Amino acid sequence: MTLIKSISGIRGTIGGKAGDGLSPLDTVKFVSAYCQWVIQNSSNKDLCIVVGRDARISGEMVNSIVVGTIMGMGINVIDIGLATTPTTEIAVANESANGGIILTASHNPKQWNALKLLNAKGEFLSADDGIQILEIAENEDFRYAEVDDLGSVKTRNDYLDIHIKQILDLPLVDVNAIKAAKFKIVIDAVNSVGGIAIPELLKALGVNEVVELYCEPNGIFPHNPEPLPEHLTEISKLVVESKAHLGFVVDPDVDRLAIVNEDGSMFGEEYTLVAVADYILRNKKGNTVSNLSSSRALRDVTNNYGGEYFASAVGEVNVVESMKANNAVIGGEGNGGIIYPELHYGRDSLVGIALFLTHLANTAYKCSDLRSRFPEYVIAKKKMQLTPEINVDKILDSVKDKFSDQKIIDIDGVKIEFEKGWVHLRKSNTEPIIRIYAESINMNKANELADKIINEIKSFL
Repeated sequence: MTLIKSISGIRGTIGGKAGDGLSPLDTVKFVSAYCQWVIQNSSNKDLCIVVGRDARISGEMVNSIVVGTIMGMGINVIDIGLATTPTTEIAVANESANGGIILTASHNPKQWNALKLLNAKGEFLSADDGIQILEIAENEDFRYAEVDDLGSVKTRNDYLDIHIKQILDLPLVDVNAIKAAKFKIVIDAVNSVGGIAIPELLKALGVNEVVELYCEPNGIFPHNPEPLPEHLTEISKLVVESKAHLGFVVDPDVDRLAIVNEDGSMFGEEYTLVAVADYILRNKKGNTVSNLSSSRALRDVTNNYGGEYFASAVGEVNVVESMKANNAVIGGEGNGGIIYPELHYGRDSLVGIALFLTHLANTAYKCSDLRSRFPEYVIAKKKMQLTPEINVDKILDSVKDKFSDQKIIDIDGVKIEFEKGWVHLRKSNTEPIIRIYAESINMNKANELADKIINEIKSFL
């Protein structure tokens, strides 16, 4: 059993003893701490928190505990039920709520669940805010409401419709072009909320031929729910067999988007953001942001349109902070996360689908042809196991000294820029490992770069 407490939220496995996983007792404690933080950081007394959840098996149970705890803290609840992460984020902003809680463990297996915590803007908490909440939980420094001051609960089941309407109202979403293209699309929603949201979105966009794979929102994941190529063999075959134009795959909370080409090959998660950025930058000059471990292809595309590319520390909240600081018109993460600020500052597969289909419809390319137009890079992902006596900071400093003649970025671990690639080293927050990501023009060269750094680290040890 596992319980992971971090500044971005609380996640753990269901079952076992309190403290060993995301038990009912742990859920109450951390939700209470979050509510206390909301109370301390809100000037008004009539407080409200939005709650949404993915379709995990444990979702209904966790939702009942979360809603009851919020009411017990004297705060009103708007329960939007089964909802994607971006839909919940939009609901917080639309309702002028004081915060939000998303019940999802993202791409983790079915035995996991989590409390993802939002601020009053519907965005993930800053590091400082997260630390405050963890301290409140540790000290159990919260106070429940008296009986006359308990919160109330209101249910809403229309926020997916609101979310979709906001997408359709975006100037760069061209519903007429998508309708005219007469796309046939296969979707894999891994039996979570994407099975509700994606068909509704495609229908609203005028896509009449949709082949559904694993779209029953029962929380029983038919394959590993992380949308990586090795987990997507079934949709790959189905796209070809159905003679579809493309396939879309989302994770359980629908904030990551993977695309399958018409020939069954992978468009590449790294290139989801690149393709959408290419479309946005064609129509609106501006800057872009992705995290340090994302493909250099976004930088190349941005520069091609006269914009400036910025790299942030890993983590959605860091990408958003950099996007705001640098007036980015599009940003996200190389795991298929699209952040389009004209809609909201959160990773959103739904808006990603709408923008991608508009781009594909307007170019009249096959999906694989569109992919071939972008710079070709490949990322190798490796890791090194750590022992307690290893001083990671000292290792990273040694790497910086060794490669001081190269461009170094050290806002999050160490990233070394080479002429035809880069290597990014960072200590994991959840495992005793150093992650080593390397990108180059092919896998052999990416592996060579990664292995070169690994051998240097071994020599330091």
